[in-house]
Order: sequence, then structure tokens, then C-alpha cells
Amino acid sequence: MAACLRFTRRVWKNFLEQKGHDAQCFPNLVIQKATPGYVEATLKLESYNVNRVGTAHGGLILSLTDTMGSLAVGTKGYWMTGLSTDIGTSFVKSAGKPGDTIHCRSTLTGLGRALAYTKTEFTNPAGELLAYGYHTKYVGKSSEHQNNVKLSPDGEKVVEGEDVD
Repeated sequence: MAACLRFTRRVWKNFLEQKGHDAQCFPNLVIQKATPGYVEATLKLESYNVNRVGTAHGGLILSLTDTMGSLAVGTKGYWMTGLSTDIGTSFVKSAGKPGDTIHCRSTLTGLGRALAYTKTEFTNPAGELLAYGYHTKYVGKSSEHQNNVKLSPDGEKVVEGEDVD
């Protein structure tokens, strides 16, 4: 397994260990792929993910926009993935009901000294677009964290920092 995927999964595991919002809303999010600046995940919808009419709650998709954007920052070796400054999601069609799977793909579109920008798309297994979002994060202090790593350009190896399985 590539170092970028291992590191991004460690960041996600830490999100869950903190027992906050992510752990309550989508503990079964599975990171499938991670390369520097890009992350893919899947989420099987549960009964607690739906609105009163039985379909995926819009707040779930917005929360996933936030979390996937954070994980996209993590793919660059950032342990602390910053603070949200701006976020939005557009809903194209129903994201499904309990038992359905949502595919999430997030791309880091810009990373500066203070801000990071991401975009996320949500599709069903047939590849149909369900929603898309954007996320801006303040990362000014994130670049100095002791758990950060520097990855090779292809994400295969850690070139600085600790590579933990």
C-alpha cells in the first residue's frame, strides 16, 4: 500500500478516535484511494444518515464535503487539516436510501501558506452525479505539525517524517 494512502487512513482514524462529529455521522466511511492532492472514499448509507422522507440528508452530504476536503489536505502529508472558512454543496439528485453506497472524490485544487481549496463530487455506483461541493480551509498553522510527513510526488514513499503502518 502506498504511503499516501496509509497516511490518509491514519488521519481518518484519528478523526474517528476523537469521537466527534465524523465518528457520529459516518463512522463507516472507507478511504479507497489516496494520492497527493486526491482522495476517494465510499459510504454505505445507514438509517441515521437519512432525512424524514428516508433519503440521504443534505447535512450529511455537506458534512462529507467538509471531511473529504480535509482528507484531501491530508493527502499532502498534513496531520492537522485546517479550519473551514467557506464551504458549500449543490445537490443534483437524491443520494439514496439506507443500504445504498455513495462514492466520494475530493481534489485539492490549491494549497498555499494560509489557505487550501478543494472540490468534491458525490456519485452513485452507476457513476451518476448526486452532488458536488467546494471547501476552503485555513491551513496556516497546519504545515508545522510534528506528525506531518513529506511524501514523494507520486505518494508511494514518505521522504520525511514517520511512516507508520
